[in-house]
Amino acid sequence: MYKLAFFVPDSHVEAVKAAVFAAGGGHIGSYDHCAWQTLGHGQFRPLDGSQPFAGRQGQVERAEEWKVELVVDDALIVPVVDALKAHHPYETPAYEVWRLLDI
Repeated sequence: MYKLAFFVPDSHVEAVKAAVFAAGGGHIGSYDHCAWQTLGHGQFRPLDGSQPFAGRQGQVERAEEWKVELVVDDALIVPVVDALKAHHPYETPAYEVWRLLDI
């Protein structure tokens, strides 16, 4: 089992969650669409050659973003991350993947 966390703007949080759920993320026992999300503030600076969703090259951009966390079965982590990347509005989405212990 893995834990996936990603950061996404409010405008796309539901669409990206729907994509990762459709790919099999967020299943715990007899439940699906399981996730935790918190609102926070992120920042980034688009570099030369980037095509930013928000902001301008060379300038630090600050944005409200949701951090969404969910579990993913071992066999589904690659398709779930692929779905995240395919439906996320950012050119390079920020995400984290951790392997979980079954205790």
